[in-house]
Amino acid sequence: MTAIGVGDAPPALELVGVNKWFGANHANKDVSLSVRRGGIHGVIGENGAGKSTIMSIVYGYLLADGGTVLVNGKPTDIRTPRDAIAAGIGMVHQHFMLVDTFTVAENVLLGAEGGPTLAPGLARAREELRRLEREYALEVDVDAVVGELPVGLQQRVEILKALYRGADLLILDEPTGVLTPQEADHLFRILRALRDQGKTIIIITHKLREIMDLTDAVTVMRRGEVVANVRTAETSREQLAELMVGRKVLLRVDKTLAEPGAVVLNVRGLRVIDRGGVARVKEVSFNLRAGEIVGIAGVSGNGQSELLEALAGIQPIAGGSIRLHGEKISDKSVFNARMLRRLGIAHVPEDRQKVGLVTSFSASECAVLGYQDDPRYNGRVLMDHGAMLSRCRAQMKSYDVRPPDSSLRVSSFSGGNQQKIVLAREIERNPDVLLVGQPTRGVDIGAIEFIHRRLVALRDDGKAILLVSVELDEILALSDRILVMFDGHLVGEIPAGEATERRLGLMMAGITEEAAD
Repeated sequence: MTAIGVGDAPPALELVGVNKWFGANHANKDVSLSVRRGGIHGVIGENGAGKSTIMSIVYGYLLADGGTVLVNGKPTDIRTPRDAIAAGIGMVHQHFMLVDTFTVAENVLLGAEGGPTLAPGLARAREELRRLEREYALEVDVDAVVGELPVGLQQRVEILKALYRGADLLILDEPTGVLTPQEADHLFRILRALRDQGKTIIIITHKLREIMDLTDAVTVMRRGEVVANVRTAETSREQLAELMVGRKVLLRVDKTLAEPGAVVLNVRGLRVIDRGGVARVKEVSFNLRAGEIVGIAGVSGNGQSELLEALAGIQPIAGGSIRLHGEKISDKSVFNARMLRRLGIAHVPEDRQKVGLVTSFSASECAVLGYQDDPRYNGRVLMDHGAMLSRCRAQMKSYDVRPPDSSLRVSSFSGGNQQKIVLAREIERNPDVLLVGQPTRGVDIGAIEFIHRRLVALRDDGKAILLVSVELDEILALSDRILVMFDGHLVGEIPAGEATERRLGLMMAGITEEAAD
């Protein structure tokens, strides 16, 4: 196979017939692809298509069961990340590999100290990091504690760490999954600058807009196999979506006008204060009606996460009131997540791994989390694992969870399939109110279409849905009404039919609704 548009120069990376098995699961099937030097190459596919697995082989996290890896035209035996780094390969993972309590410089130096004492290495690291920051527009305080940095800056630290170790080929796995649109735009400027300086970039993503805007070439994977290698300029979003899923995909949300009913949830003057004493939600008031989806738009960190968690009983409420079906529930002696679930409020959390799942548990165990006291799952003494397995299998079939193995640990599922497990658990309880945070974060195009259809069907069934998402496309596509948050306040409400990205963007920046108009 020759690299796309590279002339006579050897590819920066070439894979020939690479295979990987996990037990009976053939995760990579004779994968062959070629990445030209000095370009940005996309690798796309549904969750579970094998794209992260193949790149983990390239970086030495996994060993291939067959095939050849060539770096700059030379066969290269990569058995560990150290081998990959020695070959000039760096990787930024979807979930960052950083020590929160260390500084930026300490994180970059970790594993590459270069001597028995830290002081000389840290001095050299600071000097080199400042050079890299200037050269690639990766500004970050080298003495800042990583855990105190926003996710966009943490990602820059990961990129700096790879460049510090001499990476000429940089792999990024779902790099915008935790970024705001503004942070994603800045990341793309950084990646283009790296390309222009001669670096080779591989980006693993499911977001077709990013592929079309950023990459020079793209490899499409489906069910462990490469199904296409194409120049980005010669394809389209629709064609790539069809290649990924194996069928035509609707790239818009197909829904009728909402027919809102009675007020189900009434929120008045709600205030939330975090553990540090900082007010995160400030006098927020709104109604949520049966048969509608209300979206909350806002740049990450403006209070929408804390609002959702307060309504789910996770964050304590500092003031205000919450009424469900007209009954005030916020002043009950016990106001917590368990009580709210019993009252018919379900919650799909923003962070599925930290809040929605226990990744060391099996799928059947995670499928009942929060509802484990339901009589159908309990025997006379112990939990009824047969009932749990049966329920989980039915949910997996209904929600197309892959692989459909209810005994498998949740950590073994891709992010999109983990999300389906959480959604199935919450939606199948037939709640009156569904609180949803980032429903399609890190989810592929086929699963996005599926999740959107489920949410619209729930709305059409008369349920009330409160949606928080940093994806403006998603807010605009799903919402019947849109609330905008800035600095903990609701700064405006817009009917979905009157909303535009520009208008919402101005309000998300703190400009009043009247001024935005």
